[in-house]
Amino acid sequence: MIPFNLPYITGNEISYISDALASGSHAGNYNYNNRVKDLIFQKYGLEGVFLTPSCTAALEMGALLANIQLGDEVILPSFTFSSTANAILIFGAKPVFCEIRPSDMNIDVSQIEKLITPRTKMIIPIDYAGVPCDIDEIMIIAEKYNLTVMQDCAQSYGSLYKGEISGEKAHLACYSFHDTKNFSCGEGGALVVNKPEWRERAEYMAEKGTDRTKVIDGLQNKYSWIEKGSSYLLSDILAAMLLAQLEKEEEIKEKRKIIYDTYLSKLKKYESQGYFVIQHFEEYKKTNYHCFWLIFNSNRERELFIDLMKRKGIAAYSSYVPLHSSKMGLQLGYKKNDLPLTEDLAGRLVRLPLYPNLKTEDLESVIKATEEVLNEFKAA
Repeated sequence: MIPFNLPYITGNEISYISDALASGSHAGNYNYNNRVKDLIFQKYGLEGVFLTPSCTAALEMGALLANIQLGDEVILPSFTFSSTANAILIFGAKPVFCEIRPSDMNIDVSQIEKLITPRTKMIIPIDYAGVPCDIDEIMIIAEKYNLTVMQDCAQSYGSLYKGEISGEKAHLACYSFHDTKNFSCGEGGALVVNKPEWRERAEYMAEKGTDRTKVIDGLQNKYSWIEKGSSYLLSDILAAMLLAQLEKEEEIKEKRKIIYDTYLSKLKKYESQGYFVIQHFEEYKKTNYHCFWLIFNSNRERELFIDLMKRKGIAAYSSYVPLHSSKMGLQLGYKKNDLPLTEDLAGRLVRLPLYPNLKTEDLESVIKATEEVLNEFKAA
């Protein structure tokens, strides 16, 4: 079976992890945490980076930092992972789901303003499959209504928007380093605080609400509880693995790009023949090649494609069940027909295997199998 995803090992993970173990400093905010943050700053100029145990934790920390409270409303796409909504739901806020654009499956900016009420406090756009959202337009809306923007960049570390890393423009941005992502330490994430005046509070929140970082930095000899917070620190052992990954960012992206471009060149003709639609996005958005997806003409065709590919030993994969029509969404009072476009698109989307160590012969097998299945569609 050709799997949908396999984590990539760059070569330095074991030596870095061994060094972190030998150091005796295994918690967060030590050597490898600092080296990762330095690397991100040197490469992309991002300051205010806080490494977290997961992107979920980063989203929760961001919501806490933005003072999301009971009764607040937060606008986000329904086509996203549960963590995006859970991060505000646990603080008592209400997720207000917005439609998406068919071209890139990201939030439809033209639909945001009509969802804003006096209770609206935040917008959380996502970068689906590593394709940056329309952050400039979103920030204009946010400024107009005095809203915080927390960009869910779980899949888009290394993607560029108008030449800058995706996540650089929002007030807050959250990355994932889960083992399904391009750059992985098994479980991990990061919160980027782009508002300098929020960074000191963020340090306290990440350290369980204490000023422990000042002790680590030698500025004082004891710490105390001074703020709300939780355990939002990435272990230095996992940060060591992450450093090995991020040092090879361009190598990983290039390997993924070759696979992505091969899919595009071989399958684009089938789009023109009406079998499916492939993702499309503006030139100023540079993806990190997180995944390659197809949107079939119906849910029946999508399910048939997945089943026939599985019979050929290939794990093609669907995507999220839209949050508004999930069990939890229905409990919140949403109905499937509340977001008909999201519901329709999500039911027709399928993703093909894409990971750096996908062998050339396996890639050829995926393309061959795809073409065979499409020919079966034609003959039916």
